[in-house]
Amino acid sequence: MRLRSPGLFLLLLSGLQADIQKKEEVQGIVGSSVELNCVYPEGSSFDLNDFYIYWQTAMPETVVTYYLPGNTSPRYKDNRYQHRAQLSLDSMEQGNFSLRLYNITPQDEQTFHCLVFQKSLELKKVLQVNVTLHVAANYSIPVVSNPIGPSEDEELTFMCKSTNGYPRPNVYWINQTDNSLLDEALQNSTVSVNEHGLYDVVSTLRVRRAPDVNVKCCIENVLLHQNLTVSSQTEPSSGTKDKITDKPARPQEKNTTVFIVFGILCVLVAVAVAAGWFYRNRRSSGSYIGIRQDSWCRLSMLILLGWALCLFKHS
Repeated sequence: MRLRSPGLFLLLLSGLQADIQKKEEVQGIVGSSVELNCVYPEGSSFDLNDFYIYWQTAMPETVVTYYLPGNTSPRYKDNRYQHRAQLSLDSMEQGNFSLRLYNITPQDEQTFHCLVFQKSLELKKVLQVNVTLHVAANYSIPVVSNPIGPSEDEELTFMCKSTNGYPRPNVYWINQTDNSLLDEALQNSTVSVNEHGLYDVVSTLRVRRAPDVNVKCCIENVLLHQNLTVSSQTEPSSGTKDKITDKPARPQEKNTTVFIVFGILCVLVAVAVAAGWFYRNRRSSGSYIGIRQDSWCRLSMLILLGWALCLFKHS
């Protein structure tokens, strides 16, 4: 007889005592996949036409997936697991009824029950494994905002932010001078759940103003045994800032520029000297240059030297 209502079937048979009962715990990362183990200890071949296999949750009571005799593939009762829960027929024939769960979400953190009934034994429950899934997600690297510039306030306010983590974090502020924990009365932390079901945290710390205050913000993920710590140093009280240039010249580029300008200067000086020597030789040979030509020669030399000095100065 084919059962059309797996929910009613479970209601009738879930209270039966199983021959083999196990409890397991497993950890999964949000967005990844995890395998929920359910393996019959005696590694022999199984005729799937003689077995009913169910995976369900208790809170809320939901059938994740199931396999009934005569089916060619597992079935799904809840659409939330339609494309995320998978049983392997080849593995089930070897007594491995494990469930592969994909794209883990925070809502998957609960206990999953694997129930195996044998038809030839009057629907006796031969195996039950309760697998508790713990879900975790890495928090982002904390971002610490420092007090900016000089202020006459007697207190310094620091802010620390971290997002998209799971489970709920612990937040600590640490005095970096001696690595001691700062008093919780000095801090105020707000933890909220975002649209992905993950936690965002914002923590503020107020301490008395003092020279060279240096603190650290620590975000602790207990499940992952992870501490993300970022230190923060207050700016100098003078509030001065370094000058920033668009394209700072490199030392090698500066040296190259000096050599080029020096070469140009030498060439211009040589040209000026040669021109003066040429005109003087013509005058000494008896040819008449005239006052204007001699003055033009001297003026040309001065112009060339002035141009060279100008280039050298601007380099």
